[in-house]
Amino acid sequence: MVVKVEVFTSPSCPYCPMAVQVVEEVEKEMPNDLEVEKIDIMKDREKAIEYGLMAVPAVALNGVVRFVGAPNKEELLSAIKEELQ
Repeated sequence: MVVKVEVFTSPSCPYCPMAVQVVEEVEKEMPNDLEVEKIDIMKDREKAIEYGLMAVPAVALNGVVRFVGAPNKEELLSAIKEELQ
């Protein structure tokens, strides 16, 4: 099974690079388990509206927003492992 990870960001967000970095670190550890998509809400507002996002960064796993704000690596790993079960 592959977990789809969507990271919602905005160019003006000071915390978004941290969220992207954490997702990229986890992706390196689990390359066969993740499908990562980075979404700039300024370019793809429809997706943000579809998920009901009011703030970035946000991370969705398999179509469900699991984090608003940048998760730490352990939180993200734990959530992904739940999805893989």
